[in-house]
Amino acid sequence: MRDVMRAVVVGTGMIGAVHATAIRAAGGEVAGVMASTPARSAEVAKSWGVPRGYPDLTSALDDDTVRVVHVCTPNALHVRQAEAALAAGKHVVCEKPLATSAVDAQRLTRLAEEAGLILAVPFVYRYHPLVREIRERRLRGEFGAWQLLHGSYLQDWMLSENAMSWRVEPGTGGRSRAFADIGSHWCDLVEWVAGVRFTELTARLGTTVATRPAGTGTAFGAAGDGPRVTVRTEDVATLLLRTDEGVLGSLTVSQVSAGRKNRLWFELDGASASAVFDQENPETVWLGAQDGARLLFRDPGHGSAEQRRLSRLPAGHPQGYTDCFTSFVADTYATIRGAAPDGLPTGTDGIRSARLVEAVLESAASLAWTSVSPVPQEVAA
Repeated sequence: MRDVMRAVVVGTGMIGAVHATAIRAAGGEVAGVMASTPARSAEVAKSWGVPRGYPDLTSALDDDTVRVVHVCTPNALHVRQAEAALAAGKHVVCEKPLATSAVDAQRLTRLAEEAGLILAVPFVYRYHPLVREIRERRLRGEFGAWQLLHGSYLQDWMLSENAMSWRVEPGTGGRSRAFADIGSHWCDLVEWVAGVRFTELTARLGTTVATRPAGTGTAFGAAGDGPRVTVRTEDVATLLLRTDEGVLGSLTVSQVSAGRKNRLWFELDGASASAVFDQENPETVWLGAQDGARLLFRDPGHGSAEQRRLSRLPAGHPQGYTDCFTSFVADTYATIRGAAPDGLPTGTDGIRSARLVEAVLESAASLAWTSVSPVPQEVAA
């Protein structure tokens, strides 16, 4: 009998729908959903063609047929909901940030390890096939010693002064917005691909829209008017970074760059060669050498084993974000079944991200270089 992974999606906004699609594409089954109210749960269950709309988290966790809980709610709810799911013996996929503090992220990770449960965090850009190709070439020594690591992550969904979201409020989204939301993705990706750890940084944060409409809005950029509130999280961030081997890096983050929809871009410059990846154009990477440069195209017939494994379509048939999510969920479920796929981001990566966020906030407040606390060995092991 086929081992079908039955999952519950907690949170039914945009990212919840992405998780539901990925669960099904990865061969799992969405057993039910839980939204902000019982009525909303029933409505979404019907809309998504899901068997159950759970009235609350307790009823979802009481379902013995469910093995995995996907936590897709506002950031401030992650810890409580993930902890409850782990206590109920469920594996957890928790949207990033895993927690809005490193202490809570570490506690959740330890709970999962002690219970023998999987706690996965969707740093899904690791799952672009050509990202794997760059990493494999780094492991083979193709680039040589790193000279410079640099890039940006730019969006424009908060450009309008009337755009609002629960992400803006520290009480629901956390003390950092732009960096914690998207800069954290860039740092995770570059550290993993380049094989480095950023050990210190200096950061500056900026809020370009001083006030926004009151009310939490939806996840991404609901427009509004009426009473306004002071914005207490950043729209933009700039960072200088230094790795454990002394290599310098730089990162620019923005949610107010007109025309940039989701441009995660990095360049890794080595002593022998360089590589550039642009998430908005993921079917190619730019590879540079002193005597010229070339574009490498995703092709399941060529390249590294991981690039081939994650290439779900033939060359010339573009893959994208949803394919990354499907591969991430498939690897999570394979790990639950006992496999050990390469590169699955887990609670340890969630702790790492939380520590980077805290260092950015500390540096922005002190205007000084700040150390990034390492993940404790007993958790990282």
